[in-house]
Amino acid sequence: MPYIDAQAVAKAREMDLLTYLRNYEPQELVKFSADTYCTRSHDSLKISNGKWYWWSRGIGGYSALDYLVKVRGLGFTRAVETIIGKCAVEPPVYVEQKKNRKPKPLLLPDKSASNRVIYRYLSGRGIDRELIDLCVAEGRIFESLPYHNVVFVGFDKENKPRYASYRTTGSMRILGDCSGSDKHYSFRLANSESNTVHIFECPIDLLSYATLLKMRGYDYRRFNLLSLAGIYSPNKDKELVKVPVALVNYLQEHPHTQKIAIHFDSDSKGREAAVALKNRLQKEFQVALLPPPQGKDFNDFLCLQLNIQKHKYKERNDDR
Repeated sequence: MPYIDAQAVAKAREMDLLTYLRNYEPQELVKFSADTYCTRSHDSLKISNGKWYWWSRGIGGYSALDYLVKVRGLGFTRAVETIIGKCAVEPPVYVEQKKNRKPKPLLLPDKSASNRVIYRYLSGRGIDRELIDLCVAEGRIFESLPYHNVVFVGFDKENKPRYASYRTTGSMRILGDCSGSDKHYSFRLANSESNTVHIFECPIDLLSYATLLKMRGYDYRRFNLLSLAGIYSPNKDKELVKVPVALVNYLQEHPHTQKIAIHFDSDSKGREAAVALKNRLQKEFQVALLPPPQGKDFNDFLCLQLNIQKHKYKERNDDR
């Protein structure tokens, strides 16, 4: 191997991939979500927080040098020379990487000694009792004080609560996220080894779908069910949409995922968001649009199947 000056190697290693592509190959850079990019040649190669990972191949790195060697297949010497040569012709403008901010502590409300109110509320919406028992036992659902709201909790890989949303159980429909919630870790029932993930707008729809699975003889624990804690509207052309961070995080944690089933609401907002998200993801995954067969959402559909008359509430978001 030809001799390479150690300083040249060190300088080449300093350049991160986002800086390299933005300066020298901008045509290769495609924005995937708020802080994540992919390349035009490889949809599954994601770049974020100063790192990159090629999910379909299971390889990653930090620097542009790693990328040129591992992805482009350049020899080490040629890769160093490529970076140094480009820097000599056009000095790069380094991209300031977004630093991971220290997360705010999640402030969970006090727990009620009894879960009687939320059992009555969820059962009244058709949710299976065994499913409620499981979620309560695992700490995914609890009844809060002093208002007796139902609280849905999301955990990280270390089983630490990182997200919580609440929903009133009274005459007004008030819902929101608890202070310090991180939407990357939204409510989910996703411990299966299945290569498919089913995504929903909110926890109630997720639990309704799980109940429907059980009613049809399926074990809902063999499915990966993910609530997105809300959806994004597509742009003015109704084509592009942000990928919800809950889904981005799930796909990073489950690189074996091949299929995504979108179960958004059947109203205009839900349909538009579902189509736009499918267009965004279908190059990399098999994506199916599976809205509720009847009703606005899957809880409507479940209640129709069980002949339950739902109360009509005036909805209000109340993020705290």
